[in-house]
Amino acid sequence: MRELLDYRSEFPILEHTTYLINHSLGAMPARVEARVADYARTWRERGIRAWGEGWWDLPLTVGDQVGRIVGAARGSTVMHQNVAIAEAIVLSCFRPVGVRNRIVYERENFPSVRYLYEAQPDLEVVVCDDDGAIVEAVDERTLLVPISHVLFKSGEIQDVGAIIRRAHEVGAHVILDAYQSAGIVPLEVTALNVDFAVGGSVKWLCGGPGNGWLYVRPDLAARLEPTYTGWQAHESPFGFEEEMRFAAGAARFLTGTPNVPALYAATAGYDLIEEIGVERIRENSLRQTDRLIELADAAGFEVRSPRDHSRRGGTVTVHVEDFPAVHKELAERQILCDFRPGAGIRIGPHYFTSDDELELVIAQIGEIRETGAYTRHIGALARH
Repeated sequence: MRELLDYRSEFPILEHTTYLINHSLGAMPARVEARVADYARTWRERGIRAWGEGWWDLPLTVGDQVGRIVGAARGSTVMHQNVAIAEAIVLSCFRPVGVRNRIVYERENFPSVRYLYEAQPDLEVVVCDDDGAIVEAVDERTLLVPISHVLFKSGEIQDVGAIIRRAHEVGAHVILDAYQSAGIVPLEVTALNVDFAVGGSVKWLCGGPGNGWLYVRPDLAARLEPTYTGWQAHESPFGFEEEMRFAAGAARFLTGTPNVPALYAATAGYDLIEEIGVERIRENSLRQTDRLIELADAAGFEVRSPRDHSRRGGTVTVHVEDFPAVHKELAERQILCDFRPGAGIRIGPHYFTSDDELELVIAQIGEIRETGAYTRHIGALARH
């Protein structure tokens, strides 16, 4: 078995940066270049024949690889461009009936899909302050409950099991956003009995942009019919029939022509996650985030991420005064992390991060604060 630090050679950016932003954009595996070149070669040499030689099936075959990582049955996960599209497809399966028109939503969720729900004139969005409040708010008026497995600002794991149980008691459906957990926190969507799960590959999966994914519980996939659809969801797409006949399983949740180059690029990161195993990644992540918290405490910095292992994802958020400006100075020193308004500096080590890099980032935050090096960046804004 390879040591985790042996995987550093798989990520070229580690040669010239301290890369602690895997919660935002995971480092690119070197193998991606060969995968993208393979896509270009296939297009060049096979042309139109490439569709029948694998391209058309990529949203399903790549989806199955994500499914293995998140504990989904084969054929229950498909690929999309992003989470907003995936959730819009799920939403299109449902229409408010009577008083059942509520979306119960947590304030600290990533806001992108909140915009989607609030744009629907026939839905009422009920915003809750935490996961406990969600359980209390879900009732017979609830249609959908979009929740995050791990909150993006604080890295806090939510009690999704309790939410799923409550939603099912009253006939509501849950959409679990696993963007900040897939690849770093073990997840078994089948065991959770969640109705839908969504996520992306930009972060801990190191799969790059354009690779969102959607899991649909198999019994729901057998009967739901999305109205946000396209020809790839047809049972016989190349029959070019005038009327829709939905494909079986999660394939009916596809839309139009797939994003082939992105799907080629994604699998390099997934391969490494499968090779190492999420359980092993999680064990190392908890050890390193414990160390970050320990170092931040010793430096007198405020930590805004949970200390309890059962509630902490892969990120540690450190709050210091003028943290946007401090972050900007870190970036100029090739220490890559990010910040979020109202939270602080987010630090996201992954399985290829060294313990020395943890020491470095906390020490540099302290030095930047002490010397006032951050002051020239006052007013900096988040750019990613």
